[in-house]
Amino acid sequence: MFKDEADFEKIVGRLNIDDQPNPAHREKLRRQVLNAFDEASKGSAGRTSETQAAGTTIPIRPLLKFAAAAVILIAAIIGIHQLKRPDKTVTVAKDDKINPSEAVHIGTPELAPIELELPRPMFVGTPQDTRVVNLEKPLGRPRPPFMAPLGTRNVAEGKPVSSSDQEPIIGDIGMITDGDKEAADGSYVELGPLTQHITIDLEAVHDIYAVVVWHYHKQSRVYFDVVVQVADDADFTKNVKTIFNNDIDNSAGLGAGKDKNYVETNEGKLIDAKGIRGRYVRLYSRGNTSNDLNHYIEAAIYGIPVE
Repeated sequence: MFKDEADFEKIVGRLNIDDQPNPAHREKLRRQVLNAFDEASKGSAGRTSETQAAGTTIPIRPLLKFAAAAVILIAAIIGIHQLKRPDKTVTVAKDDKINPSEAVHIGTPELAPIELELPRPMFVGTPQDTRVVNLEKPLGRPRPPFMAPLGTRNVAEGKPVSSSDQEPIIGDIGMITDGDKEAADGSYVELGPLTQHITIDLEAVHDIYAVVVWHYHKQSRVYFDVVVQVADDADFTKNVKTIFNNDIDNSAGLGAGKDKNYVETNEGKLIDAKGIRGRYVRLYSRGNTSNDLNHYIEAAIYGIPVE
């Protein structure tokens, strides 16, 4: 197939390798092929084994060299094909001895579970009737970890909070981002009846991957008309995006939603924000199955600041 090593090197040099994801990748693959070529040559040096076919003597050494190089070439082509797939994260190593920290990562960002410490379960008193329409079924097991890009953290803790009810019945608005998720007395804020909302200012634009809210998990309640929106301005007039809405009859006046009602637990309600970008996060509710009031224990927002 090839007359000598020079011919093979010319073929390798003409490989149509996509070097856009990583300019160094092409050169690394070429070195792999040529190194394998040299190793095969050294490994077969001194061998005199030959095969007889119809009276013809065929040296094995060149065949071994080209076969080894061909295997590496095929593997390289397969690797390049995988690199072109946008839905994959591919790690390309220089050789078998590479330090993992030196690997080249291409594609989607590396994911890790968000750090979400849950409060103690505290259902007390007489069980409440939570048979409401459009209610999601209990998972029946702990919620699986939520995966987000590395560096994602709760960016709401300690951030300013405002409310449609400027004088809460119980508690202080700042408690909603103080990090305390427990359901004990003195750990929650009670707002007035009808539709109320709270707004968290992240103080900078973030890529938001999840919002977790604990309304009140001391009893099994369902809160109505839960809507969560993200915007670029405090008045929610610029780039407003709704990431959750279980107001199926538009009683809150924000549009009918398709999300389901849910029972409050110590896990809180985790809403996948899918990396949406914004600075302000607003959460609405309109009473619950126990009374017409609105409550918040804690709201956590997991994201990464936009540089």
